[in-house]
This record gives sequence, structure tokens and C-alpha cells, in this order.
Amino acid sequence: MTEPYLIQFPKLGAPEIGYISVTEADKLVPFAVQRTFWTYYTPESIVRGRHAHHTTEQVLIAAAGRIVVTTEHADGTIQTFRLEDPNVGLYVPPHVWHTMQYSHSAVQLVLASAPYNEADYIRDYDDFRRIWQGKS
Repeated sequence: MTEPYLIQFPKLGAPEIGYISVTEADKLVPFAVQRTFWTYYTPESIVRGRHAHHTTEQVLIAAAGRIVVTTEHADGTIQTFRLEDPNVGLYVPPHVWHTMQYSHSAVQLVLASAPYNEADYIRDYDDFRRIWQGKS
């Protein structure tokens, strides 16, 4: 089973002119991007995510602010990642439960391997454990 891992995108520029980070097809992101979305103005008290996917892969990027991402495999392995540099992304493979908590100013950019499909989501934690327990 694939583990979540950080992706370091190039950071081109300088403090006096600003920066740009870039990725192109088949570079750094381990899948073809089929969907892009972003979240913002999330209150700090809200925990988002709370789901896993059957097949969708994602890369989460804190385009602004701070995002704390907690991932969990069905075997109970938990990892916590603090995203706060816009040139760093977190790869989240399928079958991994994940939650996100944001600073108020956070903007999260998500690159996904598939278009939205509600049937791909596992939104109940007990279902997640039951479905993937034997496959971890």
C-alpha cells in the first residue's frame, strides 16, 4: 500500500520579486490531474475531510496559510503533516482516511486523479475500517 508523502515543488524566484512553483504532466504529481479545487475561509474550529477514497489520489497544497493534515491507514497507522509552504504538497493515496484543519487564512489547493464521484467516497469511519482492514 502506498504511503502519504510530501512533494517538494520547485520554488523559482527571489524575495525581492516573489516566487512561482510549477509542475507539468508526468512530473512530481504521480497521476494525471482530472480535477482541481480549492477551499478557503474555513473556520479554525472546523475539521474538514473526514473521508477516504476507493480510487482517487490527491495532492493537497497549502497555497496560503497553514493546514494540518492527519492521515490514517486501516491498520491504524497515523501520520500528521503540517503544510505551510506553497511549494510543498502532500500526496494522499486511495484507501487513506484524512482530515484537515486550517488556519483562518489558509487556502488549500487540491489536485485529484479523477472527477468528482460520490460513490468513490467513504464518509463513514467504521465503513472505512471495515472495507480496508483486510487490505492494509
